[in-house]
Amino acid sequence: MTPASRLPSAPETVWTVRQVNEAARNLLEREAPGLWVKGEVSGVHRARSGHWYFKLKDEEAEISCVLYRWDGEKTAGPKDGDGVRIWGGLTLYEPKGRYQLRAARIEPEGADGRWKRLFEARRRKLEAEGLIDPERRRPLPRFPETVGIVTSLSGAALRDVASALRRRAPWVRLVVRGTRVQGEDAAQEIADALAAMIRRRPDVIVVARGGGSTEDLWCFNEEAVARAVAASPVPVVSGVGHETDVTLCDLVADYRAPTPSAAAEAVAPDRETLAQRLDERTARLASGLAARARLARLRLEGGRRGLVRQARRHAGAGRRSWLDAQRRTLAGLSRRRIAAAADRLRACRLRLGEGATDRVRLEAARLEGRASAMAGAVASRLRDRRAVLARAAAALEARSPLGTLRRGFAVALGPAGLVLRRAGDFAEGETFTLRVVDGRVRCSVLAVEPGDFELGASDA
Repeated sequence: MTPASRLPSAPETVWTVRQVNEAARNLLEREAPGLWVKGEVSGVHRARSGHWYFKLKDEEAEISCVLYRWDGEKTAGPKDGDGVRIWGGLTLYEPKGRYQLRAARIEPEGADGRWKRLFEARRRKLEAEGLIDPERRRPLPRFPETVGIVTSLSGAALRDVASALRRRAPWVRLVVRGTRVQGEDAAQEIADALAAMIRRRPDVIVVARGGGSTEDLWCFNEEAVARAVAASPVPVVSGVGHETDVTLCDLVADYRAPTPSAAAEAVAPDRETLAQRLDERTARLASGLAARARLARLRLEGGRRGLVRQARRHAGAGRRSWLDAQRRTLAGLSRRRIAAAADRLRACRLRLGEGATDRVRLEAARLEGRASAMAGAVASRLRDRRAVLARAAAALEARSPLGTLRRGFAVALGPAGLVLRRAGDFAEGETFTLRVVDGRVRCSVLAVEPGDFELGASDA
């Protein structure tokens, strides 16, 4: 008789642990070769071998289950929260001495399970209150300075979020509030941690937790957490579980990320991408300023030529005051254009963000230096053109008939207004007009004395 067929009858017989487990397995498989068991699936795990391991439980007890790969090919794999009935037999895993239900077939049992029913009831309640409405979700800040993280201090989620943020946006300040993210009373602790984080006034808050079973993640389906997230005045990003996990916290948050790392990527821009965009905008800004400078130079040169033409047409009285007014107008126009260019530069710097890297600030300083140099060049060019205008005005003055009159000369005009240049143009007894610098003098010819003579100092 083998040790597996009966228990020892004599007290002196000593069994090994393996023999005991083997006997127990044989007893279980003989006494319960097949039976239906109903309950709720929890803690599903699929091994590399392809076997499924999970628990089947009700309100009072639970049992470990295994669904081998070759049996799983003939039935649907188990899912957390499913209410099912399982056909299988009891066995015992000898190396661990753990008895379990070996599932051969899995069928749905009535409703979707207690977890799913409770989840749907709470979801409908929050939806009726408008807390799941997509319209109430707020946009996330583009360049946050402070990011709050609510998660377990010992979990991998904190490391994932912090690592991603340091890599993408090292200038962001991180504020962490630790809390339990699993187990009894964890929901209220998460809500309290969120309220404490709001008092720190971050720009955005990340609520994070790694993956787990439905039971492990259930605290994020509690109303306390969902209502705390919905009431937050600060935008909240939910990064709970894996991509296939959906919680009430995800549904009421302003943004739902499939993983904690994805939540970090959602709240902070990548510095390489940001630097590339800033380089592109800096190049466009420099090109635009250069084009405006060229246009300003062309307009300045056109204005200068126009001033020269008008100066030639307005020789005579009042010329100097007119030229001064034109110079003031030109100088004011140049100052306004330079000031407008500087304002556009400052506005562009503000749009690029206060939190830009040192490289951006150096580029902005270089552009500002170029603008200053441009302003100096324009001012220097204006001074040169003023000097040219002054010399032109002096030349016009020297060649003007009125200038000749101011030096003491006079012009004799006949009755028809013709200039009388020679002695033969005068006749005794006739009258003529003498044009002097400040008026006209009526004269009469007493005598005409032709001949050559020199102009003495007394005559001048």
